[in-house]
Amino acid sequence: MPKTIPTPELLKVTYLQWMKMRNNSPRTLVHWEYTIRRFIQWCEARGIECVTRVTRQILEAYRRYLFHYRNAKTGKPIAFSTQLKYLNSVTRWFGWLFAEDFIDQCPADGFVLPKEERRLPTGSLTADEVETVLNAVDVTTNLGIRNRAILETFYSTGIRCGELTELNVYDLDIERSVLTVFQGKGGKDRIIPIGDRAILWIQKYLGDIRPELAERTNATTLFLSNHGRKFGRNNMSLLVKDYLNAAGISKRGSCHLFRHTAATLMMENGADLRSLQDFLGHARLDTTQIYTHVSIKRLQEVHRKTHPAQRPPKRDEN
Repeated sequence: MPKTIPTPELLKVTYLQWMKMRNNSPRTLVHWEYTIRRFIQWCEARGIECVTRVTRQILEAYRRYLFHYRNAKTGKPIAFSTQLKYLNSVTRWFGWLFAEDFIDQCPADGFVLPKEERRLPTGSLTADEVETVLNAVDVTTNLGIRNRAILETFYSTGIRCGELTELNVYDLDIERSVLTVFQGKGGKDRIIPIGDRAILWIQKYLGDIRPELAERTNATTLFLSNHGRKFGRNNMSLLVKDYLNAAGISKRGSCHLFRHTAATLMMENGADLRSLQDFLGHARLDTTQIYTHVSIKRLQEVHRKTHPAQRPPKRDEN
């Protein structure tokens, strides 16, 4: 008697539950749900309603579809990095389906994924530009003091936006000048040094501002919104972007711009890659190595000393 194969939708749900039990982050689950659902919908539009009907040729057709797809509003293609994420989710899903005996053959065997792009960060600020942004904050107001403390924390620690919004009061050790990130990206904990200036602004916020914000909620979150609740990522990004605009900074990015800036300036001032990897919480060293390309200061110095065009011309002895 032939076995009954569940619907692709049910298999997707089962797979995501399996990923959840393996302690994948909620953001990862949301991404994988979307990418697999998009593939299922593409298949259904072509009359493919069972996973057993998906072949490597079908996956190749889906790859061509992603390559040729254009956004209806902007006319732009899907970036290769995004195509890779879509296809990686689908191929790993089929690997799981084969391992769990839902399908007899894995169509992803021998399927070649697009080459991963290694792109530079969108940009970074100079040290002077950072000071301009920080000084754009009106610290004569309560919320201004809170916002200055937020910006100082981003700059001093290079922390991710989602990591900062999840910080609790007890994650800051003022005596040791460190900040502990619990369950950061990849579900990993790490300890980050935090500078004296950032600590001073956080202490002022904790002593003078936060008690009033927390009065109605009793929240343990470190940085509270105007309503005494935890910041959403979008609201935090908008807050930072507003100060960048106020300072006349038109570079792309908001919270992550401070992260790139911290890493780039530390690299230019002599930080070694391994220490920078720990500071940023990168799982792989090659992710950190991108800052060797962004950091131009030392390369300019080498260029000045060694490039023939930089040497003064020889005088004519006659």
